[in-house]
Amino acid sequence: MPYSLDKIDTQILEILQKDSNQTTKRIAEQLGMTTSPVFERIKKLEKEGYIKKYVAVLDNKKIGLKLTVFIGITLQGHTRSYLEKFVKEINDFPEIVECHRVSGNFDYLLKLVVEDIEAYETFIISKLTLLPYLGNVQSLITLSTGKETNELDLSRI
Repeated sequence: MPYSLDKIDTQILEILQKDSNQTTKRIAEQLGMTTSPVFERIKKLEKEGYIKKYVAVLDNKKIGLKLTVFIGITLQGHTRSYLEKFVKEINDFPEIVECHRVSGNFDYLLKLVVEDIEAYETFIISKLTLLPYLGNVQSLITLSTGKETNELDLSRI
C-alpha cells in the first residue's frame, strides 16, 4: 500500500526544503513535537522516496561557473534506442546539470553550466556535436536569473 503524506509529513518536507542541514531536534521544536517521532517520519520519507537526497546549493559564480545555457535539442530519429542513447551520453557530460524530455519544438531541453563562453564553445565542438544522432541544436544564453529554486510549493498537494 503506498505511503500517503499527512500534514506533519508535509510540514517536515517544507522545513527540510528550506534548510536540510537542521537537526531533528530543531525540526521537532518547530513542529511542537518530540525528536523520536520526527526522526522516524524523516526516515520513512527517505525510505518511501519523497526525499531523494540532501545537497548543498552552491553559488555557481563564486566557484567560477559564470555561464548558464539552455540548449534545445532535436534528434534525427525518435526510436526508443535513439532516446536512450542520447540520455546515456548526456549523463556522461558533467557540464550538463539538467536534461528534460519535452514536448514542442525540441525533444530535449538541457541546462549547461560552464566557466564562460569559451568553455561553452569547447563543449559544443568537442562533445555535443560529436553525438551522431543530433538533428537541431538551439542555445539560449542566460543573461541574468530572476528566480532559481528547488523548493516545491507543498500547499498545493
